[in-house]
This record gives sequence, C-alpha cells and structure tokens, in this order.
Amino acid sequence: MSEEAVPGLRREAIGLREVLFQSITAMAPAAAVAASIPSGAAFAGGSLPLSVLIALVACLFTASCVAELAREMPAAGSVATYTAQGLHPSVGFLVGWGYVFVEALVPPLLLLQLGFTTAGTLHQEWSSYPGDLWWPWSLAGAAVIAAAGYLGVRASARFGTVLGVFEVLVFLVFAVWLIAKAGGDNTLSVFGTSHTAKGYDGISSVFAGSVYTVLAFAGFEAAAPLAEETKDPRRTMHRAVLGAALSIGLVYVLTTYAMSVYFGPDRFAGFGASGAGSWEGVARASFGLFWVLVFLAVVNSTIANANACATVSTRTAFALARIRVFPALFARVHPGHRSPVAGVAVQCAVSVAVMLGLGLAYDPVTAFLLLATVIVTVVIGVYIVVNLACAGYFLRRRRELLKPVRHLVFPVLGIIAFVPALLTAAGLPVFDFVTELTPPVSYAGPVVGAWMSAGVVILIFLLRRHPGRIAETARVHLDETSTTAPSQSGVVQS
Repeated sequence: MSEEAVPGLRREAIGLREVLFQSITAMAPAAAVAASIPSGAAFAGGSLPLSVLIALVACLFTASCVAELAREMPAAGSVATYTAQGLHPSVGFLVGWGYVFVEALVPPLLLLQLGFTTAGTLHQEWSSYPGDLWWPWSLAGAAVIAAAGYLGVRASARFGTVLGVFEVLVFLVFAVWLIAKAGGDNTLSVFGTSHTAKGYDGISSVFAGSVYTVLAFAGFEAAAPLAEETKDPRRTMHRAVLGAALSIGLVYVLTTYAMSVYFGPDRFAGFGASGAGSWEGVARASFGLFWVLVFLAVVNSTIANANACATVSTRTAFALARIRVFPALFARVHPGHRSPVAGVAVQCAVSVAVMLGLGLAYDPVTAFLLLATVIVTVVIGVYIVVNLACAGYFLRRRRELLKPVRHLVFPVLGIIAFVPALLTAAGLPVFDFVTELTPPVSYAGPVVGAWMSAGVVILIFLLRRHPGRIAETARVHLDETSTTAPSQSGVVQS
C-alpha cells in the first residue's frame, strides 16, 4: 500500500439485530431445513427431532467458546485472532489462511445451489425451460451480492436481515401449520428411539442422524468478523453468536418435529431433499401454492448465506492484509462506503470463476458437493482449534476470569461433538454410517491439503523474513488507545 493513510472499516455502523442475522443467514436455515437436515432421516428416521436436539446441545458448546472469545477480543480477524492469542500466532495465521479460503468458496457454493434449484423448479413447472440453464440465475445472484458488499456493511447487513426474517418466518409458519394438521398424531415419541430407520436401531442411529445434522449449524460464528463495525462489540458479539446458534437450533427442532409427526414418524426414513417426500413435495401435495413460498425461502436462503459469507471472507482478508500477511490490496477500503472494495471485487471474481468453472466442467450439483466437502472439512477443523484456543486463552492469559465449566469442560465437549462430524464430512469410514467419497468429490482432500501446505510455506517465509507480521495476528485493534495513528501498513486504526 502507499504510505498515505486510508480509512478503516466504519465503526459502530450496525447493532445487535444486523449482527445476529449475519450469523443466522450464514447458517442458511431454510436451505438447512429443506436440504441438509433431511439427510439424517436415512439413519434416525422419525427420531430425527431427537438427533437435531442433540446436535443443538453439542453445537452450543462451541458457540459458547466462540462467544467468550469474541467478547474478549472483538476483531475483524475473529478466529485467526482468537487462536493466535489462545494458542500461538503461527496457528492463528494458519487458521486465518484456511478460514478466508473456505469462506470465499461459500458464495460460489450457494450460487450453484441458487442456479440449479431455480432452473430445476422452472423446468418442472414449464417443461419448455431448459433444466440445465442454471448459470444466468447464478450470475444474477453474484451481481446482487457484489452490490451489497460494495455499498458497505450497513447495506449488506440490513439486506441480510430482511432476507433472514423472510426465510425463518416461512418455515416457522409452515411448521405450525403442519403441527395443527397432524392433530392427534402429534407425539413426543419422536424424541425417543422408537422410530429409527430400519437397519439402524437405538441410540446409534440417533447419533448418526445428529452427526449429519451438526453440519447444518455451521456459520453461527459469522457475526464475529463484524466486531470492528458493530456498536458495543464485546456485548453484541457474545449475544449474537450464542443467540443465533440457540434460536436457529430451536427452529431446526421445531420444523423437524412438525414434518416428522405430519409425514409419519415410521415412514420418515424415506424423507429427503427432493421428490414427494420433501418439504417442497409435501407443500405441493397438501398446501396448494404454499410450495412457492417454500421455494422462494430456499432461494432467498442461498442469497442471504452467500451475502453473509462474502462479508466474512472480505473482513477476514482485510484483517490479514492490515498486518501485511495478506496482499495489502485487501486492506483498501472505499472512502465513502468504508467497504473493503478490493476484497469485494476479488470475492466476486472468485465466485464467478469457481461457480462457472466447476459447474460447467462437471455439473452444478457435483460442483456443489465438491465445494461443500472442502468447506465443511475446513470449517469444522477451525471449530475444533477454536475450542482449544478458548481453553488456552483463559488458562494462559486471563486466568483471573477462568470458569472451569465454560472455559475447559465446554471446549472439550465441543471437540468431542465435532470430531465425528469432521470424519463424516471428509468421508473417512470410521463409523458404519459414513459414506466414502468418490471422484470428483474426493478431490476435496487434496485441495484442502494443497491450500494448507501453501499456507505453511508462506508461514515459514514470513517467520524468517518478517516475524513481526505473524506476531500481529494476535493484535486486537479496538483495544489500542490511539485512534488516528496509521499502522505500518498505512491503514488508519480508527
């Protein structure tokens, strides 16, 4: 960067509502309810509500750790800063390196889903529309997300809030409707093990269902990178991370219960993401045009999730560029909107290139599965390391604030909860219910390995030539007393 100082991110631009929905939309509740959570029904059957409840409790352990660290260290670097302080700056760099990579891949993932979902539905309604003409919808979504990011955090966060409210309301209304229609078939037995899928008996099947359900919670930490743009960030970050995980987890429990008792617990093992035994299928068969709202909620969810994760990737890249471990280009912000415009432009270019490159080379669904495997594998790995960082931070740096249950027991339980999910996402057949990955989805492992290996090479170079930059991964800029002095990178710390 030039020596001339440039403005930093806009301080106190948003409040709890927008930050809360940053995490909520990053969890993509409508897409999770309609497409992700039903995958657990193949194992848990009609007992899937119990699996979801177990997954909620498990995820709250890690959400609590992230919330505790976000309160202590409000920083755009979020998980990179937490692990740098709690473990070591080198670990913080590698976590940031992996996190910004996968968060940048979430928008193309969701744009693929937007494309094939819209094209498939239009083809189903009007056979003259080509079912494989998905890419124009994906490009339109990319343009919307880029515009929101360019206009700054207020525009993108408020846009996400509106989208998030819509998708959650649609599925809550539908769930209440299903429960009312179920009438005397409502039963708490779905929170037991009596309705598991054939061939998967007892608590083991519920555990298998919960492992697949845990993956639907990814994204609850997405509020954290907005700390430097949020009012009262210490209090707001803590409430937003925990609030998103808890509230959307309860939505998952309610909606899964509603569909299980309506569809029939003993035949729920056949429920999935498409066809007659799906959310859209049930809506089409029994609730008239309400299926249109379900379809719109899922489409809405893809855009909202992509918008939230584009914000995460650009803020994380900004934080790493500010300390010069990423190219300084990513620290440039718009003088008016105070958005990291270079990062927004690069994010848009990456989204379009990855989405079109993989979607046309394979097909959009296969490309989606490949990207999803890469993303989930790294994100769950980040969660495990952040749990360790929580324990390390309060043991090493803030012993006077140490609460054994919250800062030691919860991290251990969080790790225990996410290790099976990590093995499942990577397709490692440690458990009977894990499906081994096949090409091209199995290429996810080498992709992750190559990216992280490149990070190790860069880390070694920086440690030898510029060790101070790696040390600054642990820097919490909001804690500095000076609000006007430019940093070594030329960015005003304001």
